[in-house]
Amino acid sequence: MTSRLIKSMTAGAIAVGVVTMAYAQKTGPAGQTFDAGKDDYDSHCAACHGSNGAGDGPNVPLPNVTVPNLTTLAKRNGGVFPYSRVYETIDGRLELPAHGTRNMPIWGQEFTYKKHPLNPDPNAFVRAKINTLVLYIHRLQVE
Repeated sequence: MTSRLIKSMTAGAIAVGVVTMAYAQKTGPAGQTFDAGKDDYDSHCAACHGSNGAGDGPNVPLPNVTVPNLTTLAKRNGGVFPYSRVYETIDGRLELPAHGTRNMPIWGQEFTYKKHPLNPDPNAFVRAKINTLVLYIHRLQVE
């Protein structure tokens, strides 16, 4: 019984790892590496925060809302990138009026937990998706 449980848990962990790695490291034409964080940023954040994260995107979510410059998050936080705050902003735990309510963030269901047929732990896929986006925003930081 214990052996079967361990085998099932191991298979589940491997499946989660494979799905997560496949999402994070897709390759495009001619073997070009696909950057999942950049892709999600371009799809969900750049319209307001700008393609380079400077807060100069073509859309303004609400009148009288200043879109923050994401490239200076670490600088404004004493040189430390505020990983948890960025993560919680994306997953909806930290509510911002411009992002919508916790139940319906501006990007819809893209970063919420949902079942995936190939993933026994739907939370792991979403956590990986949010992590790749946060790491991309971290790479945008300026000195």
